[in-house]
Amino acid sequence: MKLCCTLTEKSPYILLNYTFVMKKILAHYWRYLRLPKHIQFFIMRFLNDEFLVGVIAVIFNNKNQILLLEHTYRQTPWSLPGGYLKAGEHPKEGAEREIREETSMKVKVDKLLETSTDPQTARLEISCYGKFISGKFKPSDEVINFGFFDYDSLPMIGKRQKKLIEKAMRYSNRSVRLSKKQQLKKILLNSFYKVFSNIH
Repeated sequence: MKLCCTLTEKSPYILLNYTFVMKKILAHYWRYLRLPKHIQFFIMRFLNDEFLVGVIAVIFNNKNQILLLEHTYRQTPWSLPGGYLKAGEHPKEGAEREIREETSMKVKVDKLLETSTDPQTARLEISCYGKFISGKFKPSDEVINFGFFDYDSLPMIGKRQKKLIEKAMRYSNRSVRLSKKQQLKKILLNSFYKVFSNIH
């Protein structure tokens, strides 16, 4: 029993050491093996960590309003549209497909914004922006409602998503419309900086 416990405790380290040794051997002999590509990819998948690859899109209509979806399964119901990529799928195609599947609406993704990782969920997320083309909203199992919102009238969404919207507006040369509260805050901050700079 003691031997069994000892092996169980050490097994992660044995596996880690085994993987390290395998990588060292393969790195040394890789160019001499001349393996077919599909076998190379299989080995690389086996030896490396795997990530889920997600895509999230900032979609504008012709009034520069932002498309948000109300989801059935999230704690913060409203969010930007997105989902997970399928094997061999380009991020732009994946975003367009996900929105079409969830809403029956057609969009066109113009450009990619950024890529970020979340080590806790082993998720790689690709952000992009584009425009609404056509279609009438139809609810799905995941999405029950949609809306196009002005920047200063957004419902409660995650901070990171709001930053993505601001970045997409800057990159696509769309002006960020500030609410009265935000405008007042900006004026007060500018006034403070002017007074502070005059003192120094």
